[in-house]
Amino acid sequence: MTRGRHAVIVSACLAVTVSEPAAASEPQSLATVLARAGAYVADFHRQLSFIVGEERYVQDWTAVQSGRHPVAAELQHRELVSDVVLVKPPRADAWMTFRDVFEVNGNAVRDRDDRLAQLIRGGSPSTDDAVRTILDESSRYNIGDIKRNLNTPVLTLLFLELANQPRFKWARTTDNSLATVPRASETPGAFRVSTEVWVVAYDEKQSGTMIRTTDHKDFPARGRFWIEPATGRVLMSELQMQNRQIKATIDVSFQSEPLLGLLVPIEMRERYEGRSTGSLIEGHATYGRFRPLEK
Repeated sequence: MTRGRHAVIVSACLAVTVSEPAAASEPQSLATVLARAGAYVADFHRQLSFIVGEERYVQDWTAVQSGRHPVAAELQHRELVSDVVLVKPPRADAWMTFRDVFEVNGNAVRDRDDRLAQLIRGGSPSTDDAVRTILDESSRYNIGDIKRNLNTPVLTLLFLELANQPRFKWARTTDNSLATVPRASETPGAFRVSTEVWVVAYDEKQSGTMIRTTDHKDFPARGRFWIEPATGRVLMSELQMQNRQIKATIDVSFQSEPLLGLLVPIEMRERYEGRSTGSLIEGHATYGRFRPLEK
């Protein structure tokens, strides 16, 4: 089967201030919850930027051969172990997740060193170089024929930043099912919520989208957040994107980390479908060993 190589890439330009959105059907309550979520995300970025976590990440690439009886053929399997940290490159507006892979399929690809600390100290000579380093390093070991660098656990929280919220249409919804996890009766514990939450849907409507293809075309984002209304804390996030070539879904669960006293990403599940190639890429990442960043 012939497979083309599709591409999805996160644009480096993010926060854009525009006029306030039109009033929603629940103007006061929905606006209040979103305002709390925006304040929470700002504090989340500040606190998590001093924390390093360990990511264990499994990716599988299969090709579905069409026909009367479709057959899925496994093409590649990869297991990654990485350090991950939230960083803001020098003079940049947006926070980004840096994935520093040190083990692939059980084999060391480098010794653990102080690259994370160097990046935090602003070792890159320019914003563009720093952004390019982060994106390249975070995606260099991805498998499959769909190029992507949006597979990081806190990317969607940028949508909730107060400066970015007007880019989206927001609405409260009762739909709480997730596309990348089993049915509710079998839902993994990381994706269960035991407190009062609002499921808030978002749909990007403004041109110059926050995520672009490699040829700089808009790629609008949509999805949902599971938000604790009293505090604005985000307990789960969902990102859905599709065009004529690609359909992508990324779900992330956040839980409390007792030693740190804040919510951290615990699990990420993702699915990418090549709509014209039959290619399917699935990923599952878990996070732990959170610790202060040594500067």
